[in-house]
Amino acid sequence: MTTTWPRFPLIYEVNTWVWLNELSKRYGQSIALGNVPPEEWDRLLGHHADAVWLMGVWERSPAGIAVALANRALTEEFQRVLPDYTEADVVGSPYCVRRYQVAKELGGAEGLARGRAELASRGLRLVLDFVPNHVAPDHDWVRDHPEYFIQGTRDDLAAKPDEFLESNGSVIARGRDPFFPPWPDVVQLNAFSPQLRAAALETLVSIGSQCDGLRCDMAMLMMNPVFEETWGERAGTSPGTEFWPELLSAVRAVHPNVLFIAEAYWDLEWELQQQGFDFCYDKRLYDRLVRDGGASVRGHLTADAEFQRRLIRFIENHDEPRAASTFDGSKARVAAVTALTLPGARILHQGQPEGRTVRLPVFLRRAPEEEVDEDLHCFYRQLLAAVSDPILSEGEWTLCEQYGWDGNDRYQEIVAWAWEQDDARLLVVVNLSDQPAAARVRLPWAGPWDVDWRLIDPLQNDRFERGGSELQAAGLYVALPGWGFHFLQCAPRAPEVRSRVAPRTERGAGG
Repeated sequence: MTTTWPRFPLIYEVNTWVWLNELSKRYGQSIALGNVPPEEWDRLLGHHADAVWLMGVWERSPAGIAVALANRALTEEFQRVLPDYTEADVVGSPYCVRRYQVAKELGGAEGLARGRAELASRGLRLVLDFVPNHVAPDHDWVRDHPEYFIQGTRDDLAAKPDEFLESNGSVIARGRDPFFPPWPDVVQLNAFSPQLRAAALETLVSIGSQCDGLRCDMAMLMMNPVFEETWGERAGTSPGTEFWPELLSAVRAVHPNVLFIAEAYWDLEWELQQQGFDFCYDKRLYDRLVRDGGASVRGHLTADAEFQRRLIRFIENHDEPRAASTFDGSKARVAAVTALTLPGARILHQGQPEGRTVRLPVFLRRAPEEEVDEDLHCFYRQLLAAVSDPILSEGEWTLCEQYGWDGNDRYQEIVAWAWEQDDARLLVVVNLSDQPAAARVRLPWAGPWDVDWRLIDPLQNDRFERGGSELQAAGLYVALPGWGFHFLQCAPRAPEVRSRVAPRTERGAGG
């Protein structure tokens, strides 16, 4: 099954085990991927997504489950978020993979194939995970191919039992990134091993035959400089080629339409794009939206246009706190507008539109029941319908210039960008502060400026008319409340139906 992707896709992330558990409860029977009711696949269409990321379909590790249950900090967290949890609810981490085979509890390979066909029949693509850095300690490779792993010595094991383990007579390092202690439930693959690279390629080709896109966990850990800095002499000699270009080009030779997404941090996104990834996480934007104001976000958006187009934006995923608990009130809405209307791919997380606030540990198979935030859910329904316009997936994006005037230094909290496709034009303006702000925004379009312009905000039921000559000479005057925004569909009015410029309103475009 092959399919092309839109230029800037929206990807809906689903915690597969939790989703199927909720469906089983709803329908009073066991639901796996192979027997999901058609109306539930239809329900996914309401998010206006281009793809569904079924997070966590691979077989998880019994050894990893045992590690989790023995970890007091984890079990206390399980108890906190799910007060009635039992050990049966702990199904292990989806990133502690025992085998790249679909878990039988989720329907196995046949169930996944059926689910993929159901998605495809609705125009939806399928994204799955690949974890390049580590595997579970009971993965077959640990027994059969110790040469795939970072090795240690008996002295290492005695001195650092939290960093090494023994398996079948070999001492193997536990998986880690360079800034945190090792993860106790996984073992470290050696990115410099040619045998490991060959095995990883075989795995990627197999996964690529089962989906339309791959999200590669912590992709930067496998880059030669990062890996060498993390493991030093234990990794051996750095090879002459990077891990990702070698693998991605070979997979694309077999599956040319598979999309590759890198979970990436540490400002290595551009390098991973050059190594072949279609999109890389934009964690910097997320952090700026959480902590900073408009000037910081605008500075971020001045980066190279091609770089911008190959980022993936989000305000929530399974690794981050819930957006509804991170962004208060109106800030949650302006953050969503920002992330969903910038160039690049976008992630929407299961439960985000409904306003879920509990960040669920990925080890658990079920989530606590939470009341739907009906106002937020209504807003998301309108926003997702609006951003499904082709202009936001296929159009051309421009960061707009904005400026202030004497006595107005808050204009820097205003950030604006425009989209254009054929005759369609869209302007998004956000105030990324908790206080009112105003600015003039220069529109990047060619005109025409000898007619009035109509500006319609479908998300807030606002309509404005502005004179073209003013828009050209001075820009659009915008005044927004704290955490306010405009989503303006813009069009020139034909001369024969020209009307008087509408009086300025208190809160909208034109202030």
